[in-house]
Amino acid sequence: MDTAKLWQRYQDWLYYDKDLEFYLDISRISFDDAFVRDMKPKFEKAFQDIDGIEAGEIANPDEDRMVGHYWLRDPELAPTKELKQDIIETQERILHFAKQIHSGKITPPTGGKFTDILSIGIGGSALGPQFVAQALAPLDAPLDIHFIDNSDPEGIDTILAQIGDRLDTTLVLTISKSGGTAETRNGMLEVQKVYQDSNLDFAAHAVAITGKGSKLEGIAKREGWLEIFPMRDWVGGRTSELSAVGLVAAALQGINIVEMLDGAKAMDALTRKHDLKNNPAALLAMAWYYAGNGQGEKDMVILPYKDSLLLFSRYLQQLVMESLGKEKDLDGNVVNQGIAVYGNKGSTDQHAYVQQLREGVNNFFLTFVEVLEDREGKPVEIEPGITSGDYLLGFLLGTRQALFDKQRDSITITISRVDEFNVGALIALYERTVTIYASLININAYHQPGVEAGKKAANSVLKLQDRVVDILKHARSPLSLLELAEKAKSTDQIETIYKIIRHLNANDRGLILKGNLGQPDSLEVFWQK
Repeated sequence: MDTAKLWQRYQDWLYYDKDLEFYLDISRISFDDAFVRDMKPKFEKAFQDIDGIEAGEIANPDEDRMVGHYWLRDPELAPTKELKQDIIETQERILHFAKQIHSGKITPPTGGKFTDILSIGIGGSALGPQFVAQALAPLDAPLDIHFIDNSDPEGIDTILAQIGDRLDTTLVLTISKSGGTAETRNGMLEVQKVYQDSNLDFAAHAVAITGKGSKLEGIAKREGWLEIFPMRDWVGGRTSELSAVGLVAAALQGINIVEMLDGAKAMDALTRKHDLKNNPAALLAMAWYYAGNGQGEKDMVILPYKDSLLLFSRYLQQLVMESLGKEKDLDGNVVNQGIAVYGNKGSTDQHAYVQQLREGVNNFFLTFVEVLEDREGKPVEIEPGITSGDYLLGFLLGTRQALFDKQRDSITITISRVDEFNVGALIALYERTVTIYASLININAYHQPGVEAGKKAANSVLKLQDRVVDILKHARSPLSLLELAEKAKSTDQIETIYKIIRHLNANDRGLILKGNLGQPDSLEVFWQK
């Protein structure tokens, strides 16, 4: 395409909103006018679908649930007065709690003020708060935040070592809708033990963010934790950052959560328009659909040119992949949908995987995130008339052009600065794009049967481990793996039993082994009496 036509295409497809200072450029996605016309009926349906979700229709038929994360930033949209009041009261309670912590009205038992937050959660209960903390937490934040987001014992030890002697001034947030999420429960129990071993009252440091009537709520009430904030069944984990899940930690760090909510509300308003060219979420969904042929045939690479947005791609991995990665569509057909997401930041990746993006397999489309404001304060010239920010823009535009020269599709999102309003707007933009795209490909974006299947499989391994250990404790003589599997009535899981044995042995859990671990059939196993 010659320069004049490309410039005209850019102008034809550039979306700009003056009030938000927000730009979206999909001109480097190579769709044509015929494709746009063909997509019109799909978008008419998608606009109706998202309107219905906002109005309170059952959006998750598998679980008979509404999907209402949109109401969190605009309670007036909630379908009942009770829901509206609940949202408003929860946000007010969060702000009040943060104010009491900051002012010292709520203090640790040992006196002084709380200095740190230890947030225990997984998936959406960790990724959103981590992204927002990286993007927005001030350098002089009233509380520093740390995350336990896995069941890795060494990882837990590392985080607790970072907190060190500030354990007595650390607030512990435990985030789990059901209260039974294994990784979160494990982290909480480990942290409780550390407090107990330090002769500290865990309850006086603990906050629960959980569902009404959950196991965790029961524990928090029984033990007298500092506070309990609600997680609602109409807010999924991957869309929960603007609920108590994300707002509690953000407010405690001194992040302006009202501005975040306002930014999301403003983006929601822009993306309600039943007009493709004037709806940025619809434009983004169309670009995704074309790039992957409506089948997720290409990966989504997210490349923000700002250090503070480093975790944006990680946050979007869950939002996009858990929402769109589905085996069946709404009609029960096997479709194996999804879009793989990865990324890091620019210009770091120009020294990493951009080489492959430009010259390797063309199995991706790239989204550049540009931030207009380089820094607070005066610019620093590193060459006459040139700043580091000028270089950063040069790297972005140069990479964009280099990819286009090789027929590699890209999208560019531009925001004015990284602040609470714009981060809220970005979160809302992608949440709504996912909803629209899900309608285009006729899948349920709001359930996750694959995740549940993985949890069930993990539980079955733990039950098998219990059986194996019990058999060994009562065995009168060493057992081979086959004998052990036969006694456990699990000969079809002999490989899993071998790996359980190997793990227990590596951690000095009471096993004695004879034989060669590299030759599993040679092993004899017995329990140390």
